[in-house]
Amino acid sequence: MKKYVMALVCAAMMMPMNAKTLVAFFSATGTTKAAAEKLAKQQNAVLWEIEPAEKYTAADLDWRNSKSRSSMEMNDPEERPTIKRCTDVTPYDTVYVGFPIWWGICPRIINSWLDNNLPQLEGKTMIPFATSGSSGIEEAEVYLKKTYPSLNWKKGMLLNQR
Repeated sequence: MKKYVMALVCAAMMMPMNAKTLVAFFSATGTTKAAAEKLAKQQNAVLWEIEPAEKYTAADLDWRNSKSRSSMEMNDPEERPTIKRCTDVTPYDTVYVGFPIWWGICPRIINSWLDNNLPQLEGKTMIPFATSGSSGIEEAEVYLKKTYPSLNWKKGMLLNQR
């Protein structure tokens, strides 16, 4: 975690002083929210929670049940869960996008948020960050770059607490 924080501090020092930063995140259980709050504080950034219109229950998050909401969403690449409220991303130069790793990539609600904010995100520096109990962020990075090639993706970070 310390090496990732140091990398963030170094990256922040290279940004113009008037650069505005947004930390947008989805958190189903609170783990990613805690990481996003720390990151926003370190970056002196605006914090934005990407909330589903319908909150996820424990049953919805049961990845072992193929009929659970999260399983069904992740098994359909076209699925886009409805977001509770929209974000105005136009004032920001740098956007951190945070999420828990689901099935090796970002949850489909991240696609919903990105889709809702295109093309306003084009030209901005995009930095993914994630939390995970066992997976890395590499597969999610590849997925985001492939799915949203017009966005300026930078190297992502896994911000697990230890």
